[in-house]
Amino acid sequence: MEKAFKRDFASIDPIFLFITQIVSKEGANERTDFCVKLAVEELFTNMVKYNRKGTGDIVIRAANDKGALVVELIDSDVDRFDPATADEAGIDEVLEDRRIGGLGLRLVRSVVDRITYEYKDRKMTVTVVKQLER
Repeated sequence: MEKAFKRDFASIDPIFLFITQIVSKEGANERTDFCVKLAVEELFTNMVKYNRKGTGDIVIRAANDKGALVVELIDSDVDRFDPATADEAGIDEVLEDRRIGGLGLRLVRSVVDRITYEYKDRKMTVTVVKQLER
């Protein structure tokens, strides 16, 4: 399944509906639904917030691949930024010594099985994989 969403925070509710439809179709449980929504929301929000030069909609594509839900977020006409290898927030550091940012990506990595990134011709594709739990 694939759907384009307006580059706007107001798209979060329609995205959640889209994810729920996919997870339900695959017969996965609520935990899978929650984890995928959390990851997609964080990544989509970052694209809206930080890819300000991006043009058009953000496409979300999802498919079942051998018992795993593979979700791609595709953003066009953007600068390179690899969330798959970006530094996480140092949660073990004293609060005053922590740098701003990175907590969301840390959270994404904790709820999915894999995150990958591809960048070509000013198009970024961030892919998350979550094993379907039933």
